[in-house]
Amino acid sequence: MVSRRTLLQGTLFGSAAALLPTAATASGGGPSLLLPAPAGPYPVGMRTVHLTDPARTDPWVGGVRELMLTVLYPARSVRGFVRAPQLTPDEAGAFAELAPRIHPGLPEQGAVDWGAVLTHGYVGAPPLPGRRPVLVYSPGGGDSRTLGTSLAEDLASHGRVVVLVDHPGDASQVELPTGMRTTVLAGPPDPATFRTMVDTRIADLRLVLDRLGGLPLAPVMDLCRIGFYGHSAGGTAVVYAARGDRRVGAVANLEGYLDLYPPIGFDRPLLLFRTERFEGAPRIESSWANLRGRRALLADADHWAFTDYGPLVPQLQTSGLMTARARAALVGTGDPAVTLAQVRRRVGIFFARHLS
Repeated sequence: MVSRRTLLQGTLFGSAAALLPTAATASGGGPSLLLPAPAGPYPVGMRTVHLTDPARTDPWVGGVRELMLTVLYPARSVRGFVRAPQLTPDEAGAFAELAPRIHPGLPEQGAVDWGAVLTHGYVGAPPLPGRRPVLVYSPGGGDSRTLGTSLAEDLASHGRVVVLVDHPGDASQVELPTGMRTTVLAGPPDPATFRTMVDTRIADLRLVLDRLGGLPLAPVMDLCRIGFYGHSAGGTAVVYAARGDRRVGAVANLEGYLDLYPPIGFDRPLLLFRTERFEGAPRIESSWANLRGRRALLADADHWAFTDYGPLVPQLQTSGLMTARARAALVGTGDPAVTLAQVRRRVGIFFARHLS
């Protein structure tokens, strides 16, 4: 099993400049977007999992609640296995249509082949033997789990099992065995919708906790070392979901409000990580004011720098498909390689310390 010292050194001393690729030109003339490679010592395997909860009705469309998961893990070998695309062809088509509506300034449909973006996860590769900490991720409102790929792959490459959770209904798009689900959101959610989003996510996360022992990768999961992390609405949800569940040993909240319910105490390690330029910073700080936890600030960054928009949006700007203003509004003005390295370092060290 990889040592804590190796985890810390790999995160701290990796070259930031080497992390971020430069967009190439695709054969069709548009940019070929590249996700940054993970910096850890292990290659990464990947599997997808479909879950259902017959005891719960989907609040958005009725019927049985369904979830899609991506499970990333350190692989014994990836020889003979192929890298997964970030999005399936159908997901890529839906995302291309939805993206400029969700985030004005992103390229219009047809300008980017989103289906050509490859992850560094190898589908079905055999896991490295050993029992590893488990990290469960909840994405931001309106985002799909796939936008958390880069950070998750890096965490997996340093010896963790990472479970990315999609929340159908508010996620931009999710391809389920029963068909494609696209977001119900038509803009920022009103208070009632936000509460429904978060309450649904809390129940989703607890379902994932209940089912971890039955997942295909369960033999390499150490269920005594479980952490949660989430971005935005996902950051909100992971704190509230972990609050009453002792199975979760540490939580990282990446810029999620914590004023949905009355002020809470939190008696486990908590990372409260926000960006310098987020317009909701006063509300964030107010909602975090009475919480004990490790605080961190991501300089020259805006809200979605915690996601794969962080490395991808600057490539779109370089290719002439986004303006500097749109880029700044989404991810900030900082050097994307430096931002990426800081996010990986802060989150990686936090979980290495508290789930060792």
